[in-house]
Amino acid sequence: CRTSRSHFGSSTWCPDSQGSSREAAMGIDIGRAGGRIRKSGRKTCKSDNPYMRLLTKLFKFLARRTDSNFNKAIHKRLIAPRRIRAPLSLSRLAKFMTGKDGKVGVLVATVTDDVRLIECPKMSVCALHFTERARARIKKAGGECITLDQLALRAPKGSGCVLLRGPTKARKAERYFGKAPGVPNSTTRPYVRSKGRKFEKARGRRKSRGYKV
Repeated sequence: CRTSRSHFGSSTWCPDSQGSSREAAMGIDIGRAGGRIRKSGRKTCKSDNPYMRLLTKLFKFLARRTDSNFNKAIHKRLIAPRRIRAPLSLSRLAKFMTGKDGKVGVLVATVTDDVRLIECPKMSVCALHFTERARARIKKAGGECITLDQLALRAPKGSGCVLLRGPTKARKAERYFGKAPGVPNSTTRPYVRSKGRKFEKARGRRKSRGYKV
C-alpha cells in the first residue's frame, strides 16, 4: 500500500487481489494540528485612545523580547474589553497591599475612592487611570501614582510589582448568568419586570406552592 498526503488530507492506494487499484480517502484533520480551528479572542486593541494604543504596542514589544509573564499579562489585559478592566476601590487596594512594603501595586484599570476607608496607607500604585479624590488621598498619605509607561522604565520585567485586578464578576448582568432560575440550589436572578406579589410567586418561589428555591 502507498499513502499520499496533500493539503486536503491523506489517501491510501492499495492493489486488490485482481490487480486493480482502489483508493480509500481519509478524513480532514480539523483539530489544532490541521489549523482549521482558529484561536478566539482579541489580538489588537479596539480603543481609539492613542495612549492605550501606544501602551499596547509597548507591552507587546516587552512581552515578545523578555521572558517575563508579567508583561504578557499586562498586554493581554490592555487589549481586553472594558468589562474585564473592572475598577478597584482604595479600600480593596489597601487590603491587597497589606504587608507588601516597597512593592508597586499594578492595575490595568481605574482606581476609585472609597469613603468607608478612614485612613489611606502609604503605597505606590500604577494604574491606567485614577479618580481625582483617589489620587489626592494616595499622595496625601505619602504614596505615589505612576503610569504604565513609567513602570516599564522602572521595572521592565515586573520585578517588585504586585499585579492586581478589580472584581470582574460584580456587574449586575452577571447575576442573570448560571443555572436556570427555579432549579434547586440556583441563585440566578430571573428576568422579571418587578419583584412583587404578582410576579413569579407560584411554584418554586414559595414553600406553600410546592417548594421554594
